[in-house]
This record gives sequence, structure tokens and C-alpha cells, in this order.
Amino acid sequence: MTVAPDPTLDELRARVNQMQGRPAAQPVATHPAFAGLLQLQTGSSYGVDSASLAMALMAGPSADGAWCGVVGSAEFGLEAAAAAGVDLRRTILVPDPGEAWLEVTAALIDVLGVVVVAAPSQASGKDVSRISARLRQRGSVLITYGDWPRCDARLSLRDAEWVGLGRGHGHLQARRVTVEVRRGTGPARTGRLWLPDRAQVIRRVDVEPTRLRSVS
Repeated sequence: MTVAPDPTLDELRARVNQMQGRPAAQPVATHPAFAGLLQLQTGSSYGVDSASLAMALMAGPSADGAWCGVVGSAEFGLEAAAAAGVDLRRTILVPDPGEAWLEVTAALIDVLGVVVVAAPSQASGKDVSRISARLRQRGSVLITYGDWPRCDARLSLRDAEWVGLGRGHGHLQARRVTVEVRRGTGPARTGRLWLPDRAQVIRRVDVEPTRLRSVS
């Protein structure tokens, strides 16, 4: 069941942010496969449990013209990212930031619309607060792959099914998964997605692929 957002609550949040001297969160282009599950917002952080989810979340803003950055993820394959819809011409990779990963992440937040970070260790509460304030000030989006406290929403994969394998033969062609989105202690929203389908398109299982080839 999809619950429509409460416009009164959104308006109240915007007023509180203005009173506190913070820019109100604005919607960010989100891949249509996440319709009804998640709407990306400026100044927010999102936790994921797989590189493929991180790429899918990047795809919407990237296709809309946003510059993106990826910090410290050896699992982030360029070919897979491009197939997901990420524009590599506007993507900055920092594969091995070492102990300076937090400083690198903060610096990229200052200049990029979306930053993906694979945190090698848990950030302290002070560091998370500093990054969160920076996100709000710059209007950026943070996607964290790994242990990151106080995310605005957390996305996880379950019930994965691969298509293309026979009895001892064949090759992997597509993957169906259930994406679960949790915000705080509220009930989770779930949706069944191709991640990707046989044509390497990310889409809802019950939606025709021709409707989702253009990310907006």
C-alpha cells in the first residue's frame, strides 16, 4: 500500500527549516523505478546495502544533469554504473582516499550534487552532524554504502532471483529483487524491481520497460 505524502507536514517542515536558517529540502530527480518508494531530497542522506542500489539512486540525478562523486568503493564498476544510467562524464571517482575519506567526502559535498561513500569505519556522531549540516547548506545528497548512523532513509535488497541459468548451463541475464525502504521506526515500503532486466534497464517488475528507458 502506497501512502501519499502529507502536504501539511511537508509545509511545516519547510517553515521550521526557514526559521532555523536552513534551506528547505527540495526534491531531486529520482529514478522512476523508485516511484512510491522513495523521493530523493536535497540535504538528506540515504543508506544502502549494495553497490547496485547506490548506482540506481545515482542514476536519476545524474541523468538530470547533476555531478556525482564516489568515494572509496572498490565494488563500484564503471560499466555497471553506465548501464544503470549514471553519466560517467559527470562522475568523479576517489577509489582509495585512505584515512582522509571523511575529509574527501566533505570536500565533494561542497561542489557536487550527489556523493556516494563506502565508509571504511563508522563515523562519530560529531562527524555525522558536521556532514549533515554541510549537506543542508549545500543542498547535496549523500548515499552511504556501509555503516552510517542517522540516515534519512535506508534501502536494502532481499529475495533476489536471477534469470538466465538453466540446469548446469546458461548465463545470468537479469535479476529480480525486493527493495525495502525504511524511514525511522515507521513501517517499511517495499517494491519488486528488475535490477536490471534482460535489456539492462532498471524498472518495476510490473511496468513495461519502454516507459522507463528515460530517467527524469
